Amino acid sequence: MSGATLNETPSGERVHIGFFGIRNAGKSSVVNAVTGQDLAVVSDVRGTTTDPVKKAMELLPIGPVVIIDTPGFDDEGALGEKRVERTRKILAQTDLAILVTDGTVPLQPADRELIQIFEERKLPYLIVRNKADLLPEGTAQSAGPNRAESPGETDPNTLFVSAVTGAGIHELKERMGALAKDAKEEKTILGDLAAAGDTVVLVIPIDASAPKGRIILPQQMVLRELLDRHANALCVQPEDLKKALAGLAQPPALVVTDSQAFKLVMRDTPADIPTTSFSILMARYKGNLRQQVLGIAALKNLGEGDKVLISEGCTHHRQCQDIGTVKIPGWIETCTDGKPEVTFTSGGTFPQDLSPYRLIIHCGACMLNEKEMLHRLRLAEEQNVPMTNYGVAIAEFNGTLRRALEPFPELLELLDG
Repeated sequence: MSGATLNETPSGERVHIGFFGIRNAGKSSVVNAVTGQDLAVVSDVRGTTTDPVKKAMELLPIGPVVIIDTPGFDDEGALGEKRVERTRKILAQTDLAILVTDGTVPLQPADRELIQIFEERKLPYLIVRNKADLLPEGTAQSAGPNRAESPGETDPNTLFVSAVTGAGIHELKERMGALAKDAKEEKTILGDLAAAGDTVVLVIPIDASAPKGRIILPQQMVLRELLDRHANALCVQPEDLKKALAGLAQPPALVVTDSQAFKLVMRDTPADIPTTSFSILMARYKGNLRQQVLGIAALKNLGEGDKVLISEGCTHHRQCQDIGTVKIPGWIETCTDGKPEVTFTSGGTFPQDLSPYRLIIHCGACMLNEKEMLHRLRLAEEQNVPMTNYGVAIAEFNGTLRRALEPFPELLELLDG
């Protein structure tokens, strides 16, 4: 893997900008004009975009983004319905929505439906009235056929552009940049657990599951944040932890471990040193850790035939001792009275109907953006299905969950509830 690839901003940390609209509104043409690249195929034929098209790139003035071009929201027929459903799924991971409409005609019912969805989800959005080059001179400066349909009444969310001439594209990018900055809350994976000058020990197993030349994303993120804070990071393998701790003049502010090394790390780390896992830090960073700690109670009540969903946000090559498909199902069986029925999903696949499941165990979501992870958590909560996280579950399996949550005292009381 090249250094450039290693240094790319991960997809889950990029602002996700979705372009939505009906067929033939010029969605893909606007995408190409905004990015300055031929990212999307354009044609006068309605419905040219048949699947969501994603592209990770740097887009000034925003920075690292994922641009998503979606199929027409008014598509028809059996295949059209499936395309519309794919577009709806993209909404779950969108940080900023751009509704591209045909500026030569009033807003269509599907346009208004999308606006309603954006507002219901409190999703920042802009209405782009494309084809301004086809309008009489001066029309684009007035309200025109905008959302209010009232001449002279302006809509602050609306602007006119022409993907053909480039008119209004610069303003669109500036408006996108301002909205994206507001939409993307500045968060840290460590929170207040480490400060400048602190020493933090990172326990990173290097085994067959660790690709040569790389460490996994949560480990990279914690290490980079420590460097940004001018804190000291000491990286060790589990078997070297005890010696490393003994060699420090002062105890570290925190020990962070890979979930699978919990037992050994807890054994070798003095009780007065706060200790947690990369996966738990990621669960807090990407979603609702409180909900996932509460979800762990469902493990104790699983019985014969109960359905458990194990879901991962990425797809990867499975090894013989894969954590999601092998180790966690094995641990579930050892701590339950019966043999639950386990189902697996990965990547963008996540069921909308979760009612058949008694428990969901999700990965750390390092490859999902926060928006999509919160959507999955919200689906589970709305359907009253307990949901937890790999790190929380593994700590529970190993009898180390209480210790792993000590850095978060507000969550410890949940274990006693």
